[in-house]
Amino acid sequence: MSSRENEGLQTLGRKTEYKMDYAPEVLETFQNKHPENDYWVQFNCPEFTSLCPITGQPDFAEIKILYIPGERMVESKSLKLYLFSFRNHGDFHEDCVNVIMKDLVKLMDPKYIEVIGLFTPRGGISIYPYANYGRPGTKYEKMAEQRLYSFGSSTFR
Repeated sequence: MSSRENEGLQTLGRKTEYKMDYAPEVLETFQNKHPENDYWVQFNCPEFTSLCPITGQPDFAEIKILYIPGERMVESKSLKLYLFSFRNHGDFHEDCVNVIMKDLVKLMDPKYIEVIGLFTPRGGISIYPYANYGRPGTKYEKMAEQRLYSFGSSTFR
């Protein structure tokens, strides 16, 4: 990575320091070299953990993040550290997914983003929350609406 590409990145290439509670401040971005193109970026985090806000018991999930970048993109190591910061954070599954999506929208201003939580069963019930966002006033806003409506009937599960 050239010094120009590396400009402003604080965690990449350094000893990893893990935060023990929700830490959106660890997220970092870099310049998208192809903002004129529409293309997908997907992250899968198969080892996401958080805590039940009522019982304090651990919850486990695979978090899938898919987005079409605008001018900025999230740096993957900072995303890993951010997702790890939920480990001791107490929130419901639906809240975790919505918080992740909103933090990434605030950070990057993507054209489109969706976050899916595939939480493992507890008490015999699986929960799969889905949140998405399309940049207002653009074709991505309509895309978000269409994908939201089709998510409930999807058979990917």
